[in-house]
Amino acid sequence: MSWHDCPPADAKPPPGDADPVEMIIVPRSSDLGGFEVARVLPFRDRRMVGPFIFLDQMGPNTFRPGQGLDVRPHPHIGLATMTYLYEGEILHRDSLGCVQPIRPGEVNWMTAGRGIVHSERTPEAARADGGTVAGMQAWVALPKPNEETDPAFVHHDDATLPVIDDGGVRVRLIAGSAFGESSPVATLAETLYADVSMTPGSSLPIDAGHEERALHLASGRVAVDGQAYEAGRMLVLAPGRTARVTAETACRLMLLGGATMDGPRHIWWNFVHSSRERIEQAKADWKAGRFDPVPGETEFIPLPE
Repeated sequence: MSWHDCPPADAKPPPGDADPVEMIIVPRSSDLGGFEVARVLPFRDRRMVGPFIFLDQMGPNTFRPGQGLDVRPHPHIGLATMTYLYEGEILHRDSLGCVQPIRPGEVNWMTAGRGIVHSERTPEAARADGGTVAGMQAWVALPKPNEETDPAFVHHDDATLPVIDDGGVRVRLIAGSAFGESSPVATLAETLYADVSMTPGSSLPIDAGHEERALHLASGRVAVDGQAYEAGRMLVLAPGRTARVTAETACRLMLLGGATMDGPRHIWWNFVHSSRERIEQAKADWKAGRFDPVPGETEFIPLPE
């Protein structure tokens, strides 16, 4: 199925509300020890989009031979993390004993639940040669009944994810259902996540099938219902509104969202939960060394003071 078979994105807007873009978020740049990221979520006026509570655009960062990414072991609770790369390679290790490299177009989906510890590093072979790392790091909050679920890790290679290639638009469906396809990535909340590449002049309709939706413009320039937007912006779409995205240049964007979360979430450092008291317990547990370690690793990131 192609998006040309989907309902048209030029349906009449609700009276008095012609703009499909509800909010524009400008990410904040941050240097994480020599690794540049643009922090998109959380934003002061928009904490979440669907279950997405944290979103970073990583890089592109270029490392000289012998250098690389070294995110030491650190804990998570109450969320699932999803690393998705445009370029480069990262090696994931966690306290379950999972060791898994991730490359462009693949998915590492880690469910923290009641608690997990992991590290993210440049593999030795890639470190020896140097190179570029770029992509997206996302966290999704877990529904309240699943916040204390057992931790888990699943890898999906690029061949398992649906790809829709039509009319100058290429969509890799990372999670959820859209454009007549469904991803095999299992999620605990209704989640939409897709990597979209567009050639100049191509267009893509975005339907209103998901309660909350946003477009993060990673590169290039687009028009949404005729209004132009530059890269480095997240466009939060109005609920119930269809929209048509047209590429003014070659561009890449992430389509994300899902159902509204079942209540607010608190976020502190790497911890997400509906209960502040549970986050305080996680802080005490990490400080006291009560989380399971990552096998083979002795370093760790201390609790921020």
